[in-house]
Amino acid sequence: MEHQSLFGIGVSAGFALAPVVKVMPAPSFDSREPRSTDPAADGVRVREAFATVAESMRQRATTASESARPILEATAQLASDRALAKAADKKLKAGAGVTRAVHDAVEEYAILLSNLGGYMAERVTDLYDIRDRAICVLRDLPMPGVPEVCEPSVLVADDLAPAETVGLDPSLIRAIVTEGGGPTSHTAILAAQLGIPAVVKAPGAMSIEPGTSVAVDGGTGEVILAPTEEEVSKLSARARMREAVLAQSSGPGATEDGYPVSLLANIGTAADAESAATQDVEGTGLFRTEFLFLDRDSAPTLEEQTETYIRVLRAFGSRKVVVRTLDAGADKPLSFANLGEEENPALGRRGLRLSMAREDLLITQLDALAAAYDATGRLADLRVMAPMVATTEETTWFVERARERNLPYVGIMIEVPAAAIRAKQLLSIADFASLGTNDLSQYTMAADRMQGALSDLLTPWQPAVLQMIKFACDGGDATGKPIGVCGEAGGDPLLALVLVGLGVSSLSMAQSKVPAVRAALRLHSRATCQQMAAYAVDAETAADARAAVEQLAHPRLKGLL
Repeated sequence: MEHQSLFGIGVSAGFALAPVVKVMPAPSFDSREPRSTDPAADGVRVREAFATVAESMRQRATTASESARPILEATAQLASDRALAKAADKKLKAGAGVTRAVHDAVEEYAILLSNLGGYMAERVTDLYDIRDRAICVLRDLPMPGVPEVCEPSVLVADDLAPAETVGLDPSLIRAIVTEGGGPTSHTAILAAQLGIPAVVKAPGAMSIEPGTSVAVDGGTGEVILAPTEEEVSKLSARARMREAVLAQSSGPGATEDGYPVSLLANIGTAADAESAATQDVEGTGLFRTEFLFLDRDSAPTLEEQTETYIRVLRAFGSRKVVVRTLDAGADKPLSFANLGEEENPALGRRGLRLSMAREDLLITQLDALAAAYDATGRLADLRVMAPMVATTEETTWFVERARERNLPYVGIMIEVPAAAIRAKQLLSIADFASLGTNDLSQYTMAADRMQGALSDLLTPWQPAVLQMIKFACDGGDATGKPIGVCGEAGGDPLLALVLVGLGVSSLSMAQSKVPAVRAALRLHSRATCQQMAAYAVDAETAADARAAVEQLAHPRLKGLL
């Protein structure tokens, strides 16, 4: 193929040069299969297929690395979800064939996860892997996977599932490039843990011909087809610089002059917690509890929730655990908490607004957290926060209910401009706040974060978004209350410096991004971070803001970007 460059999101740093091998799509449902005439018997076949997939995942987990094992176990648990089988039953009763029933049932659940956005949407890859494997079982076909590789190669795929990624040999698979996926997908996490450079969301990747020589920069996200000697030399030098900087990255987060900045991991399940807790992180700054509530006919019980929270608290020991209460609503539908259709769900009864309408859901969750805290000896630095808070009345309502259960620290998410502007008043009531930069960008810029065409407006480098963050941090300073960031912005090494300069005291991100952020902080003093923040807020455009900060950055930081 001719010389050209593709650009995606770099999720696992490093440089690689090798020919391409491609993972072709798995077979879909059998379009020629007959309609179901015995839904009960076919339902048994579907359950057996899901059980086979779950067991294969559990078997892989027994020989997987310590960091990969919880991910495979979580996928096995997803394959065993009774809701999937029940959804397939409905399709069979409507007349679908067995493989079509599996396909359509999984698709419904995938849409649910996609609507949640961010971290949740990136679990869809795991779900599709279960679908493909179950269909292969039903069709008696070989399991999908990576082709046999005998020489160093760059693996290109639409996306990769955990079962495919964990078995990769870093001595042969020199890099991964996917057209789909995301920065917090399991592919990204596992690639970083295996030390394999990886780029996700690279448009056009699947059009690369097998055998094409490509150079991959897993830090910047650049993929060069038929690279020149000069390009290879430049990328190699950047990779060496990055390795040198990251080699010194360990321990608590802090700036060059010792200002502490807690570096935390975002998680969504107990398995995620057990994986993240083995890494060099200071705890979790965002435990998204939505997974406990998804695709169920009824809310999880007090006992179910308590068991999960105990696993999370035990995993982190005495480290920080920040739990976000249920963030759901009309755009994140729950069958047992449906408040009716809304014309604009993003501005409707979601987050805390749903909890105020269905107080029973929140009370059970808070009771479970209190029980888990007691059961683990009250050792964890447990902090509980509510999503989508906008007013002092809402803050008071939530804080009172959490404190009634003797939870030690009660906080709020700052995701809407109202909360950022009135942070001083809200933090006179709450103990802490965490900035959800994804939603804050969406609401500040009036741009739907699910609309790819509006991505330029949604970058947290927008000066207006940075101004909102400054408002929030000013409120924290005025009340002496800590402000953290748990949106994806915290995982950008350059932007992390700006956030610290604005007054943020903790950053939570995908665990694979922590080393680069830690290294970036240690190259800069707090005063430099504050100067960067001032320049970025005063910039005319998002591009100007980033350029101004880059000018002030240490030269070695370029190897981390």
